[in-house]
Amino acid sequence: MENKIKVKFRDEVLEFDEDTTYKEISEHFKKYFKYDILSCSSNNDFVDLSDKLKKKCVVDFFDRSSTVGSSIYARSARFILILATKNILGDKVKLIVHHSQDHGVYCTIEGAEINKNIINKIYLEMKEIVKQDYLFVKLSVSRLDAIRYFKRIGKMDKVNVLKYISNTYINLYRINDLYDYFYGKMAYSTGQIDEFKLTYIKDNGFVLSLPDIVTPDRTLDYVHHEKVFNKFNDYTKWGKTLGIVDAADLNKVVSEAKVGELINLAEAYYDSQLAKIAEDIYSSKRNIKIVLLAGPSSSGKTTTSKKLDIYLRSKGFMTHPISLDDYFTDIDKRELDENGNPDFESIKAIDIDLFNKNLTDLLNGKKVSMPTYNFVLGKREYKNNYLTLKDNDIIIIEGLHALNDELTKSISSDNKYKIYISPLTQLNIDNHSHIHTSDIRKLRRIVRDSKTRGYCAKETLKMWPTIKAGERNNIFKFQDDVDMVVNSALIYEVGVLKTYVEPLLFNVNEDDPEYPEALRLINFLRNFLPIPSDDVPQDSVLREFIGGSCFKS
Repeated sequence: MENKIKVKFRDEVLEFDEDTTYKEISEHFKKYFKYDILSCSSNNDFVDLSDKLKKKCVVDFFDRSSTVGSSIYARSARFILILATKNILGDKVKLIVHHSQDHGVYCTIEGAEINKNIINKIYLEMKEIVKQDYLFVKLSVSRLDAIRYFKRIGKMDKVNVLKYISNTYINLYRINDLYDYFYGKMAYSTGQIDEFKLTYIKDNGFVLSLPDIVTPDRTLDYVHHEKVFNKFNDYTKWGKTLGIVDAADLNKVVSEAKVGELINLAEAYYDSQLAKIAEDIYSSKRNIKIVLLAGPSSSGKTTTSKKLDIYLRSKGFMTHPISLDDYFTDIDKRELDENGNPDFESIKAIDIDLFNKNLTDLLNGKKVSMPTYNFVLGKREYKNNYLTLKDNDIIIIEGLHALNDELTKSISSDNKYKIYISPLTQLNIDNHSHIHTSDIRKLRRIVRDSKTRGYCAKETLKMWPTIKAGERNNIFKFQDDVDMVVNSALIYEVGVLKTYVEPLLFNVNEDDPEYPEALRLINFLRNFLPIPSDDVPQDSVLREFIGGSCFKS
């Protein structure tokens, strides 16, 4: 007689035979999901759907509408792309997944000339692989055996990244006859990855677009963001010049005790962007009087605005920062958000009419009484703070809605200079695993929240979906209509952030809903050697998050 084991999902408890696969178990609960179940947790420990039931457990499942499932879907789609490229172009070509781009990833192919026709052939081959419904087979192998295997087939990016991982055993995944290493889980089979698009760009480059948690039912058409795209490419070329394109390259510098020089180079690259903006404003034929700076959470807006202030003053300008917070409407007049609380995120929370009147008066040379918002009382106050602009004076405005033209609707575009900022990292784990820009911002935010607000990692991770929604609604859609994009990524920062954030992530309990995401980030960080913060300058944008900045809030 088979041994029966109880399995609980939500409020439903069923019994299954020992050694029943989690895939078979998931079939009994798929009625709760709109899309294919891609992955499973058993007692909050991730398992593959092909794994077998051994003991009583509480299970959870993930489809592509969840954060965990969306990540697995994207990773699995990349593996299908790798196999399709190999099938169409052969073993000699090299597919490189570079960075996030719109709702997907930007990729290039080395070793063959690429055009729209070739990309369409790869797309059709991906569809065929999906139709064949191959299993994603997991194999636990010795790390040293994996290194020998990848060295034998010439995949040195895999060899190098595995060199710096301390695990005795690692997981490889296989589709058909192709093996690869990824630092996260795969879907059960290729047939589950049925929605994607390929868009040829130029210069052997294309974008793999995918559904996400906002639109899990479909893949949106690719929208090209030229300025952000070019900034990514500039940083990628700069990284290649330094010989640092992936985690192994950075780890090599750390292991050779040469990271101090790299830190200096990274800081100089970041500073050069601000110097260029100051020169751009100085030599402009427009009468620029207002600098507007915005970007997603943890992009380094505070440090950047304060350093830009210095660069502008070095050009002979007098600068005046204005906080959008001081123009919040009184709390008793505020619209409520979906939870019935006063809304601080919407642009309607700002008294736009007053803001525009004050800006117009300032540009016309008038003396203006500037407000201060009292967050305790929930209303604006006036404390004899007056401002008058002179010929060489510039206002710097940094905030969530700074790039929205509605905020400065009465001001001529000739008087405005717009800056979009984000950490657009060019660093990869290896050729097939890129680093999400949102992951860098998430790590920065966890560290800063812990240091300055007393939040634990669990609380920051819990807030992240709401933070992302605010960015989609208020920032990303304005990224194209700017004068300059600032890349606040520092090529060395993951190693520094690791020393601060890893202990915080380990503090997330196994039974917390945020545990799967904390575990994913821990596994991501294992690809990097730690870097001490001793050589990070006090004026670095990274100091805004790890502490020790010379710029006071």
